[in-house]
Amino acid sequence: MIDRTRSYLQAINEAIHLEMQNDPNVIILGEDIAGGIGMQDQGVLDAWGGAFGSTKGLIKEFGFNRVLDTPISETAFLGASVGAAVTGLRPIVEIMFVDFVAVCADQLFNQAAKMRYMFGGQVNCPITIKLTVGAGKGAAAQHSQFWAPLFTHIPGLKVIAPATPYDMKGLLASAILDNDPVVVLEHKALFGNKGVVPQERYTIPIGKGEVKLIGNDVSIVSFSKALNTCLEAAQKLSLDGINCEVIDLRSLSPLDETIILDSVKKTGRLIVVDESNPRCSLASDISSLVSEKGFYDLKAPIKNVTSRHTPVPYSPVLEHYYSPNTERIMETVKDLLNVTVN
Repeated sequence: MIDRTRSYLQAINEAIHLEMQNDPNVIILGEDIAGGIGMQDQGVLDAWGGAFGSTKGLIKEFGFNRVLDTPISETAFLGASVGAAVTGLRPIVEIMFVDFVAVCADQLFNQAAKMRYMFGGQVNCPITIKLTVGAGKGAAAQHSQFWAPLFTHIPGLKVIAPATPYDMKGLLASAILDNDPVVVLEHKALFGNKGVVPQERYTIPIGKGEVKLIGNDVSIVSFSKALNTCLEAAQKLSLDGINCEVIDLRSLSPLDETIILDSVKKTGRLIVVDESNPRCSLASDISSLVSEKGFYDLKAPIKNVTSRHTPVPYSPVLEHYYSPNTERIMETVKDLLNVTVN
């Protein structure tokens, strides 16, 4: 494989591009992904590539039968995608912001997620739902939420939250190939991050986490943008002789329980860092898991670092205070290890 540097956003585009080349049944629907509905009549083509540019160039190669600009109605185009999926297509649905899922919740939670179960396995529903998530860009309370727990709560949905360009390309390809609906959480604050990404097609199994940093003192479990914050905190803590093990979940449902429990068995301490709001969060779920299955391996209470239980603030200063940040993670680690914080 040829390795070269690509951004998180470019990795999304490459995964879609390659899977559309590989399978003529893969289509993509969303607002402004081909330039804006009706704009082709005015000679405008590929003006935006979606709200963030992740579909740029697709319309020119695959045409209007496979790259479909939609009206501003998530209910309509997600519902249409469910019908398309059960009749043999493999739709990718781009919803600009996760916050808009409230508009089409029935189509996702009650239709797509339950289709295979209610038809006794006779029908597949291979939909990939791309959702832009997360704070950190000053987009305020209605365009910045991190609703991962909403999706992991629903049986029948798979949920991935890649933190690196490499993982994004491989996991998104797996999502498109999967016969179940897969929710892909794309953190807007990661779009410009760069990393080594092979040029060729490849996949990463959904449901497998990865140890990003090996350590013995404390296990830090995280995913998406918060993972990078954890790695930054771990690097600073290493200067004080504290060795953190940092785990990237990558997949939230199914969840790699083994990688979490094995790490806790080694370190005896657990901190879960999750951008979700604290009540009924992924952090709460993982804490419960370890309390039930790894309690006797613990040397100290489990600690969670989450966003505050408020709407996302617009102010950059308050937004930093609201989200898990390096300082909060370092303080939590030192508190857990009973190290005095200066």
